[in-house]
Amino acid sequence: MNKIVLWSITAALAGFLFGFDTVVISGADKKLQALWDSSDSFHGWVVISSALWGTVLGAIFAGIPTDKWGRKNTLIAIGLLYSISAIGSALANDPITFAFFRFIGGVGVGVSTIAAPAYISEISPADKRGKLVGFYQFSLVFGILIAFLSNFLLSGIGDNDWRWMVGVEAFPAIIYTLFILSVPKSPRWLLINGKPEEAGKILQLINPNRNVDEMIQEIQKNNAMPESHEHIFMKKYRFPLILAFLIAFFNQASGINAFLYYAPRIFEEAGLGESTALLSSVGIGVTNMIFTLIGINLIDRLGRRQLMYIGSIGYIISLSLVACAFFLGWDGMAVPIFLFIFIAAHAIGQGTIIWVFISEIFPNHLRGSGQSFGSSVHWVMAAAIPAAVPFLFSSIGAGMVFAFFAFMMVLQLLFVKFMMPETKGITLEELSNILIGKK
Repeated sequence: MNKIVLWSITAALAGFLFGFDTVVISGADKKLQALWDSSDSFHGWVVISSALWGTVLGAIFAGIPTDKWGRKNTLIAIGLLYSISAIGSALANDPITFAFFRFIGGVGVGVSTIAAPAYISEISPADKRGKLVGFYQFSLVFGILIAFLSNFLLSGIGDNDWRWMVGVEAFPAIIYTLFILSVPKSPRWLLINGKPEEAGKILQLINPNRNVDEMIQEIQKNNAMPESHEHIFMKKYRFPLILAFLIAFFNQASGINAFLYYAPRIFEEAGLGESTALLSSVGIGVTNMIFTLIGINLIDRLGRRQLMYIGSIGYIISLSLVACAFFLGWDGMAVPIFLFIFIAAHAIGQGTIIWVFISEIFPNHLRGSGQSFGSSVHWVMAAAIPAAVPFLFSSIGAGMVFAFFAFMMVLQLLFVKFMMPETKGITLEELSNILIGKK
């Protein structure tokens, strides 16, 4: 079991780079707009959102390398993309070059949301799967915290402090790439690709108390061969497809990425000074990490649905309070406190659940393409919402924006109650049969 934990943590470090890459831009946000004298529209859609458009592309096509080259080889490629992106962004001298290298990093983010959870879910015992895949989310929020902290520490070291903010990511990216070389390939991927002996050795390590031949037989019974031309849009896979779409849609309809990208700007809108706003952003990172830890420790005990109930109710309360704070002009620390509650609700619910849930609900031979679909929905939303935030804040006001997010979370609560199945403690093969059998 210790080896499985080590392999899971190593693969999950892709999440650290995801979190760091996503949020590091928040510290350079206003500096870059002033440096290149960009309009709100150009700054939002090109400079800030370039990484997110890369993420959308990466998520759409990630199922191809993840299924064809394997989970491990795809994870190695991710590390290289992050390294190139960090160095190129730090050396950029114009907004288009900067956007191009941020786009490359975004592709790495998009691919990592498929390859890393797929890999971890396929090497994990059923009763530990939620927690082990949850390492990916923990690494993600740890990356967010380190990015906020790094931005705070590097802010003000000179006119080019933003270069250090975006470039420092190269160090963990190179270390991750070297570490991932040491993990084995996914046994389920090996079986799909006709390598039962290699798969058997890894399965024996994962489940030492079970008969390897029986495990192989059980997995192969669920697998269709790649040449069978099955795809996720077939009628029998409609239910898992709808589940992947809705959980990804609601994840971003909470406004989480818009907030993470513009945390300092939102705090300044609420009346805090620049340094206080940056420091409050570090507090967001700490809150996120603490409640993610709580979430991944509860996910295999309480289950996915219970955590989604807790998160949905927390979302509704906190987002409604943030909207009221902007409508009624509450000053001081009101908005940061309400947003800390919002982050806690996200971390213990959607944040902990999304990548675990999407990695569980599709059959082995379609896991890559199924996750690619769910992740693509997530990232299209994640690109569009933050890109529109500067314009929406200046046109309809922050209060209306957060009120809309609160309403969407009421709809998420209804989704959890009436549609979302519980997946804890069920093997991937059993789960696949249950969901495909549901029309």
